[in-house]
Amino acid sequence: MAMDNIFGIAGTALNAQLTRMNATASNLANAGTVATNEQDAFRAKRPVFKALVDAQMTHNGAPYVGGVKVDRMADDTAPPRRVSDPKNPLADKDGYVYQSNVSEVTEMVEMMASARSYQNNVEVINTARQLMMRTLDITKA
Repeated sequence: MAMDNIFGIAGTALNAQLTRMNATASNLANAGTVATNEQDAFRAKRPVFKALVDAQMTHNGAPYVGGVKVDRMADDTAPPRRVSDPKNPLADKDGYVYQSNVSEVTEMVEMMASARSYQNNVEVINTARQLMMRTLDITKA
């Protein structure tokens, strides 16, 4: 495996984890939103990753076999919460509003996991760079 493959694969992982972190930030930002009906309530978004296992799966944004790409963004399937709040201007005729299905606890776990994965891939890049530099030092001697 060539050095550019290592950097490329780790780069695709960094991009995937950054997308995951952005989705988490969006979910947390919308955690307190309410809607008049269940269909309009915000649903947490989750990135769906896909491993690039052969050359046919690669593309310009993820050209390295062994990397990962964001396949799509999917809505969390948990139902929105129905809450009685008759004074809310968005309340339906029965006095209910529908809160987002975002769980702050789940989002914090997602954020910590994506941050840790991001850090691990940064470490892969740093280690590969150090190995390259040591190889260059050996060839100079």
